[in-house]
Amino acid sequence: MPSLSVEAATPAPDPAPTRMPMAVYILGLSVFALGTSEFMLSGLLQAIAGDMDVSIPRAGLLISAFAIGMVIGAPLLAVATLRLPRKTTLIALITVFGLGQIAGALAPTYEILFASRIISAFACAGFWAVGAAVAIAMVPVNSRARAMAVMIGGLSIANVLGVPAGAFLGEHLGWRSAFWAVAAASAIALAGVVTRIPRIPLPETKPSLKRELAVYRDPQVLLQVVIVALAAGGVFCAFSYLAPLLTDVAGLDVKWVSGVLALFGIGALVGTAIGGRFADAHLFGVLLTGIATSTVFLVALTFLASSPVAAIALAFLLGVSAFYTAPALNARMFNVAGAAPTLAGATTTAAFNLGNTGGPWLGGTVIDAGLGYASPAWAGAAMTATALGATALALKVGKSPSRVVTSGAPQQKKVTSPS
Repeated sequence: MPSLSVEAATPAPDPAPTRMPMAVYILGLSVFALGTSEFMLSGLLQAIAGDMDVSIPRAGLLISAFAIGMVIGAPLLAVATLRLPRKTTLIALITVFGLGQIAGALAPTYEILFASRIISAFACAGFWAVGAAVAIAMVPVNSRARAMAVMIGGLSIANVLGVPAGAFLGEHLGWRSAFWAVAAASAIALAGVVTRIPRIPLPETKPSLKRELAVYRDPQVLLQVVIVALAAGGVFCAFSYLAPLLTDVAGLDVKWVSGVLALFGIGALVGTAIGGRFADAHLFGVLLTGIATSTVFLVALTFLASSPVAAIALAFLLGVSAFYTAPALNARMFNVAGAAPTLAGATTTAAFNLGNTGGPWLGGTVIDAGLGYASPAWAGAAMTATALGATALALKVGKSPSRVVTSGAPQQKKVTSPS
């Protein structure tokens, strides 16, 4: 029978955090390949447009297709694979993802390339959702944020190394070479999943779709979706238009853009490491301070955008503050949706991508309204400020004595990872 527990009364963390299993780092390596593929097209659009004989805006739809595929694919794949062995599912998904990269590299037409991006996005979303659930299953409650920080770290490294490397390959060897490189990285990740991810025992009680979907009746789960989408969308509302802000407002030469984007990625890596270190013990503290800091940086960017030094520094600091909160955002979803671990990972993935889709759309809307390239920072600050208010509400509701959540997650046997 499902038990009822107060969210605020989660088990006290152990004094000494456990050593992170090697399998979690393998998942982080896999996310590096996924993240590189997701974001590398920003540096390849002109080459793809020229080769496929389409406009740059139409080539840009390849990015939107991937994001929308992530939003739809995460919950869909989570439900479809709910009763399948976790390791087998991960192997299948990373294999399909790698084949999607090969299809993209060989695509003779824009339509086939578009289809390959959708297939890759579905596999990417499914891997994120299942991989997050596997990572959480391999660590104690007091190490959840650290485990998610390792996976998110793979995404941060993709922004620092993978995306610039893809742009470099595209410039010197053609855009298709970037797809081949991600396919090779996927093959390495596949080998790691096969050899290092342990077999996750099936729950003593079979997973129930009805039981997992029931978590969506919990207002805290829905509120967390809003927080994730707004927090991510607010930063990427401004980040998506950072290049024209740097060149047209700050007056930097275009050659500076790639370096500043990489600096944002370095900030993301730093923020992930710091947030993962403190989020398990101070989850709401990390959420509130991180989202508030992002809001301050976005407002500062609107006032200081004309200063090259300030714009560059704020790009780095936004990377730090945005990804500082990422482990906590992920971990809290698993806390409030503990009865549905697979859907918790899928829901977080979908929420992040809702933000990554809605934020840039809002930024483009205010630019089209004639408000200038600094205006997305204002719009982003409004989104993160709303996320901050939603987080404060979640904290208040979570502390309420009457606040209860269903924690009837199927009991699993202990999971061990190969050393």
